Amino acid sequence: MNIQITFRHMEHTPALDTLIREKSQKMSKWFGIDSTVNWVCWVDGIDQCSEVKVHAGHKEYFAKAASNDLYKTVDLVIQKIHNQME
Repeated sequence: MNIQITFRHMEHTPALDTLIREKSQKMSKWFGIDSTVNWVCWVDGIDQCSEVKVHAGHKEYFAKAASNDLYKTVDLVIQKIHNQME
């Protein structure tokens, strides 16, 4: 699985990087190891935002979330991607 992470207007911390990579690896059982996952995380006012684009074969998935906690937005995005698969 190819994972790319971009942080805009915020610090790129090892803890966030590790969290996102671990969550993305869990998605590999849904999409396979040949998929590409692109994460973008940023701050918008008081909101912490994240979005993910997943390219798996000929399919593409996208989800975006915002909250006061970036860790929470990552979980929300993962849940939205999982819901798209059902």
